[in-house]
Amino acid sequence: MAYEAAKGNFRVALAGDCMLTRRLSLFDEPAFLALRDLFRGCDAGFVNMESVVRRPDEGTPGVTRGTYMTTSPELLADLSWLGVNMVSTANNHAYDYGEGGLMATARHLGEAGIMFAGSGQNLAEARRPGYLDTRGGRVALIATTATYRPWNAASPQRPDMRGRPGINPLNSETTYSVDDATFKALDTMSEGLGFNQTRKRNRTHFFSESEAPDEVRGELQLFGTRVVNSGSFGASSTADATDVEDNLRWIREARRQADWVLVSFHSHQFAHNSVASAATKIDLKEPADFVPAFARQCIDAGADIFVGHGSHTPLGMEIYKGKPILYSVGNFIFQNESVRSFPAEAYARFGLGHDATPSDFLDARTGGGTKGHIAHEGFWENIAVTCEFRNGAAAEIRVYPIEQGFGASLGQRGRPMLATGAIADRVIARVADLSKMYGVEVRNENGIGVIAIEART
Repeated sequence: MAYEAAKGNFRVALAGDCMLTRRLSLFDEPAFLALRDLFRGCDAGFVNMESVVRRPDEGTPGVTRGTYMTTSPELLADLSWLGVNMVSTANNHAYDYGEGGLMATARHLGEAGIMFAGSGQNLAEARRPGYLDTRGGRVALIATTATYRPWNAASPQRPDMRGRPGINPLNSETTYSVDDATFKALDTMSEGLGFNQTRKRNRTHFFSESEAPDEVRGELQLFGTRVVNSGSFGASSTADATDVEDNLRWIREARRQADWVLVSFHSHQFAHNSVASAATKIDLKEPADFVPAFARQCIDAGADIFVGHGSHTPLGMEIYKGKPILYSVGNFIFQNESVRSFPAEAYARFGLGHDATPSDFLDARTGGGTKGHIAHEGFWENIAVTCEFRNGAAAEIRVYPIEQGFGASLGQRGRPMLATGAIADRVIARVADLSKMYGVEVRNENGIGVIAIEART
């Protein structure tokens, strides 16, 4: 007997951040239904669920400076209608409503039949893969995030203590390099303000050696950041070795359990070259140093696809050992302006009192629409990607430009539709330009970007 899935033919649709607050299934524009058909025509459809799926009485406001995202559980039916059947829950919004919100998300996704990975009742649950059976074979999803607050991370179980619910973390450290004169000035500042003495005092108190390390010549610890004297300015980042290896361990497990292995990675971190020169966030184009290294390690461990998101814009693509690495597929559903309520702290940031409404908060945050996402069309021009495997090998990537209503009213914008014309060409040109640094050619074929992997392997 031969199973159909044994032929090794598989097609998956991949898109980025999903901030869903409104209905989807009642719309019927041809460009929207074509996007739905794109997802439905694949064996699996993936997005990053960058929201808390909750009812008003589930969870309490956490601590964040962004949008407190809420998706009504009833809207998950519309997400399924669109063709999405697996999501990541490892991102910086997963804890917007604390532990209660995080666990409500898991519960509602389970009840809706949408597979998820990236969060759990403890670190083991957050790290482990989710599994989805499809006509093209069993799919495993491992999801992690490098952008989170320390209290968002899940913690391990002990025999005598339960773990902390949270996300699957991938911690990283950035080392900043400065010239001689700057380092001397920082050292003088550290001494004059008592920072050096504080570090010495900490080494005699309740701190581990990693928390209060010995002083190293030519190196300073300032405001939780490592600064070294290298004679010039720069920055580099590395991922935490323990987090990397534990994620790779679960990827290797998934490789043994599933026909196809996807790794989802959420990050707001960028390389020094981009950070030092970008005029706006749209101009941030290179992921942080540790990201390509981690992506390639994931492929080496058995992943078939590495899909990134978090930048809210598309980034470049790489083919590594015949496997796709998508550094960011950007935004997908961008309805973070129609959240119905925000906690008091959000209003207080802008000097607003209890009589302020959600629209008052949104107007204050964006300067009346002059700054932030609402002011830049680049945040509203993104991609959905299909990856096709034939006979067990990656064969083709197709990049479908999408637009999300830049300039439309608040009540309309945020829902994605397939883009055409100048917008499609602009999006494909961006992806093509950012993929060149990885040696990948993206062809524009009638408004769709195409990467033929077979020709490169």
